[in-house]
Amino acid sequence: MKTLYIVSTPIGNLEDITLRAMRILREVALVAAEDTRVTRKLLSRYDIHTPLVSFNENNQSRRLPEILNALSSGDVALVCDAGTPGVNDPGNELVVAAADAGATIVPIPGPSAVTAALAVSGLQEGPFVYVGFLPRKKAERRRLLESLALEEKTLVAFEAPHRLVAALEDMRSALGDRNIAVCRELTKLHEEIFRGRISESIERFTEPRGEFTLVIEGAPASEREGAPDDASILELMKEHRDRGARARDAVAAVAAVTGISRRKAYDMWLQSGKKAAD
Repeated sequence: MKTLYIVSTPIGNLEDITLRAMRILREVALVAAEDTRVTRKLLSRYDIHTPLVSFNENNQSRRLPEILNALSSGDVALVCDAGTPGVNDPGNELVVAAADAGATIVPIPGPSAVTAALAVSGLQEGPFVYVGFLPRKKAERRRLLESLALEEKTLVAFEAPHRLVAALEDMRSALGDRNIAVCRELTKLHEEIFRGRISESIERFTEPRGEFTLVIEGAPASEREGAPDDASILELMKEHRDRGARARDAVAAVAAVTGISRRKAYDMWLQSGKKAAD
């Protein structure tokens, strides 16, 4: 088996491709692309004529044997529409299969919306938590955000324009009105970087367009220090249960006193019931 190159491509501006990436795309025998139409524009810009084949979530099971066969006799480059394959884009299945087949896997790093947004946000002072695309369904999105409410690290997420306002409103509800950097269309013609409070971003992006990367301030120290631990919450739940309180009333009371979400309060109610039965 030959070499599978994982090639990062521009996230918008085609000038952001690296010299090494261009050389690899010229030298390999085949380029496996998420969307050949998108990649063909990039290759045409730099007069690269390497054969293309599509590889995406809709056809990856069918294409996998074909690409592995190509790897048996020549090098292959894997690219996605923007950024790095396998990071919120198709590619992981091919990487695993190629490695299992004995191919060498080589990364060709390049542009990243995550690091670009962090760099301009003014909110990055240390470690961060990357959550990828926020869940599409409101209930799942709220659960994720509530689970991150006490996370002290900076949060980075992607969001689609048609869900942006709903996501920002859920953030304000679950996290509070924190500082945020809303980065729109990074490196593209209509690039926009807004820094302010979540509430201010809701007022600004009433009709959002383009691709968004969000950088959200981590939980303030005052919130983290005042947060009760699970043992304390369970003890509170036990007291309510011993008094014969209904689940709904106990969950509402504990959520109000501790500041945790009702979802977590309900989970703790269930846990207190299990302990009582033991």
